[in-house]
Amino acid sequence: MGLVVCRDLGLGLACQKTVSKTHILCWYLRPKPSTLLSPERLDGVARSGERITTCKKELPMVISRVFGLVAGVLFFLASPSSVLGQISLLDEVGAQIERIDVVLTNPSPDPAVNARVTDVVRRNLRLFPSDRFSRNTAEIGLAQARRAGPIDETTLSVAPGSGGALVLTVEVKLRAASTNASERGALITGNATDLPVLFDRGGTLLTTKLEALPMIYSNANAWYGRPQEFLAGNPLVAGKPAGRHTTGWAEGFLHAGVYGMTPLSDATFAYGGLSGILSASSGRELFTDETRKHFGAEDAYVGLVGGQTSEQGQRLVWNVSMGRKRFAIGDGFLIANTASNGSTRGALQSNPRWAADMLVLGQVRYNKSLVEAFYIDPDELPVVDSKTKIAGLNVETSPVPGLDVGATYLKVLDSSFGYFATKPPPGTSMGRDGLSVFDARARWQPGHSGVHVAAEAALQRNDRFAMRATGVSAELGYKFSEATWRPEVSYRIAKFSGDDGSTERFERWDPLLSGGNGEQWVQGINHFKIFQNSNLVAHRLQFRLRPSPRFELVPQIWVFQADSTTNLGGNPALSFLGGKRLGHEANITGKWFISKSVFVQGHLAATFPGSGVRNAPGVSGNLHPWLSAMVFVRVAF
Repeated sequence: MGLVVCRDLGLGLACQKTVSKTHILCWYLRPKPSTLLSPERLDGVARSGERITTCKKELPMVISRVFGLVAGVLFFLASPSSVLGQISLLDEVGAQIERIDVVLTNPSPDPAVNARVTDVVRRNLRLFPSDRFSRNTAEIGLAQARRAGPIDETTLSVAPGSGGALVLTVEVKLRAASTNASERGALITGNATDLPVLFDRGGTLLTTKLEALPMIYSNANAWYGRPQEFLAGNPLVAGKPAGRHTTGWAEGFLHAGVYGMTPLSDATFAYGGLSGILSASSGRELFTDETRKHFGAEDAYVGLVGGQTSEQGQRLVWNVSMGRKRFAIGDGFLIANTASNGSTRGALQSNPRWAADMLVLGQVRYNKSLVEAFYIDPDELPVVDSKTKIAGLNVETSPVPGLDVGATYLKVLDSSFGYFATKPPPGTSMGRDGLSVFDARARWQPGHSGVHVAAEAALQRNDRFAMRATGVSAELGYKFSEATWRPEVSYRIAKFSGDDGSTERFERWDPLLSGGNGEQWVQGINHFKIFQNSNLVAHRLQFRLRPSPRFELVPQIWVFQADSTTNLGGNPALSFLGGKRLGHEANITGKWFISKSVFVQGHLAATFPGSGVRNAPGVSGNLHPWLSAMVFVRVAF
């Protein structure tokens, strides 16, 4: 999530806006003071213009056409004659690796040969259980393995594991001793069945990427049926956004690119990637009813990677890269959403864009320990670009089996994003520029079944003014691997501090680029659109059920509270709350892994406002439960 502040517009102090990768949540602080802020509470808060709204003729809905498209795609993919590439849809999620299996498809009658080949693959793969998955890293390692051993071909498959993790399977075809290494790729053989591989010879690999996603999304009583209050002054509003009663829209994207690597020596590879995304939206979505389409670059990076493995199996890997690329730390508590969607880019909910405008990354890994230094310029929406630049250092290790620990320090080098308080320090302009964050985290999961425990804590300070904000979370869960449907249950509590209006020290947590998905730090499918990860106490009860190996259900129950009734910097209608009870939500997400190339996901969610929202001074009229439903099909060709 990128947080920004608009510049002085001649209306006094310009007001805050917040842009999330998933949702646009806050906007210009442009309320009528008489309806939102009582005069005695306006000390230190900017007064600005009246509310400005516009309306345009609602565009025709295209939901029925998209339903037909989805059905047609599913029919085609389910047919025996359909031919799809072996690119997993989980390639870029950055999920944790649960297990790595190496399978020889034509094993040698000599067990010693099989053992040596398996060892060559594992030595060169450069990935361990508990690592974050990277197909680039894996493919480079497999290319090295093909050069180092009697291996004709390798195929990497990714499947869902437990707790949202991934299971990697490397299928290895041995090469006969009397034959040379085989070559493959559509540019070499002229055979389209080699796709997505274009060229694979002597360690040089060039592949294509092509994926498509159509989505339909519907809301009933979006913004609790009061968009005129919760969207007042939002610069992204155009025409007639979703609100009272049932509305819906269709959106989607096409992502195409080319990725490659080539050896510079036996231990060093150069690699790079270039891709673009065409996205479109039509219908009445959360901020507009205007049809939009947009094309822009996604990945555009180059890098070098190298390393060595000792005879004792100790692995050292280094990696440097720069360019437009995705980056995340841990499960996204601090950094996950390095790009934004919506507005003129469309695809508000399908979220195709993840690559930062610029990522400079240096990594050194020794066995299960990782040290990485990074610089990030997130790809924010132009209308709300805060020019935020972040640099930092991240360390992760696994000191004992089942225990993963990490620590991060980051510094905001530049940003125009501003903070607001009822008692700002005199003579000081508060903002993100100069922010420092100290973070520590741990997760203990001793086995595929049984208990798991996770915790994370972070402290934020600022060089330019008195600030002390905190974010903490704790999770306890248990998985019944041998039971029917392999149920997993977990409880998580997370607290992100709000500002105490009685002090001159600023305590409101800055979410930075937090996010990911609904099982990470998008807290509540609907509620997250109203209230982000700041001034928030969130309780989550989550279940994970696997009725079949390819189908998963994830029900969630949420209870939301505010840390402080002062909420400046959040949704302007909720700048001051009528209490700490924000509301609760129940949702369920279904995931169907049809094949390596086809993935279907949908959700149902119901969110109910609490007394703190209903009684807020900036909210008038009746609030209604917010219901939403969504389904998408993601296809990799």
